[in-house]
Amino acid sequence: MERIALTDGTGRWFDKDKAKAYEEDTRWNGNNHISRATGSQWEHEILYRTASGIWILHSWSQWQGSSETYAEISDSEAASWFSRNGDDPPEECSSEHAALEV
Repeated sequence: MERIALTDGTGRWFDKDKAKAYEEDTRWNGNNHISRATGSQWEHEILYRTASGIWILHSWSQWQGSSETYAEISDSEAASWFSRNGDDPPEECSSEHAALEV
């Protein structure tokens, strides 16, 4: 078991080994790999779906002195993450993803 504490100060945590991880996609701009989730070559994200069905967004930066975060996000925010990342969402947030279409 790999216990990861949320960084919101609540003391809540999730088991990373039991969670499903969705890695960010990248695109090559000719010089660097750019995160599709963040639009940056320096800032990165992984989205987790915990065993209890909660979305957790892990964010970190390569900038010196920055801190990584683990934060709970909503189904709507997860759907937006999948859209920015260029992925079809899983069933758990497919209706929220469909609502993003203009």
